Amino acid sequence: MSKDSHNIKPLLTISDGSAENVFDRQLTPAEIDANLHREFIGGMWDEMGPRQFNFLVSAGLAPHHRMIDIGCGCLRAGIHFVPYLGNGNYFGIDINASLIEAGKRELVRKGIALHEKRPNLQVNSQFKMTQFGVKFDFALAQSVFTHLYVNHIGRCLVEVGKVLAPDGKFFATFFQAPTPMHIEPLDKGPAGLTYFDKDPFHYSMAEMEMLAKFAGLSVKLIGEWGHPRNQQMLCFSQQ
Repeated sequence: MSKDSHNIKPLLTISDGSAENVFDRQLTPAEIDANLHREFIGGMWDEMGPRQFNFLVSAGLAPHHRMIDIGCGCLRAGIHFVPYLGNGNYFGIDINASLIEAGKRELVRKGIALHEKRPNLQVNSQFKMTQFGVKFDFALAQSVFTHLYVNHIGRCLVEVGKVLAPDGKFFATFFQAPTPMHIEPLDKGPAGLTYFDKDPFHYSMAEMEMLAKFAGLSVKLIGEWGHPRNQQMLCFSQQ
């Protein structure tokens, strides 16, 4: 944090495993200058960006593929994907316009020429990805479902189904519950408590399978992938 940041209004606590979902709060230019956008999206800047990148590359992501980063935020992972993917092959959507702008700054800071790499970034609160007019080989939603009610997850899956290539893969993380409708809080260790009906949410695999089926997708549990706050990985694909 900048030595001058004591003049900046404190952010609400909204890390990957805590508190109320306020990801649509717009950050001020001063907050972005002080790099507070990095904490706003859960911190672990130098850990989670490379982890997401390495996971997708190990899953087969290649430079010629088109990839969409759902809930891309300030490009914690995007700053690794953009230089790796072919020009114009990285797409990102997020509910928060100020985070998108912060992400552009992060790309420039890394020396990435935006006019050359042409990342496609859009603000959207309803997961509408058909606006890009392309099919995606890979999609990623890291620490998104953990902050969403079940109906919002359903909307996301329906929209993904419209844009996922026939052999495409959509990877998403979630806090796993042992049974459907698990109304008791769960202790997820470093992430703290997760809940049935408030953020951060937990869901069972059966509930994810039901949502996938209704959205016309199939899903399998990959499970552990080294997430420091114990989020498990899912893989959705076309039926």
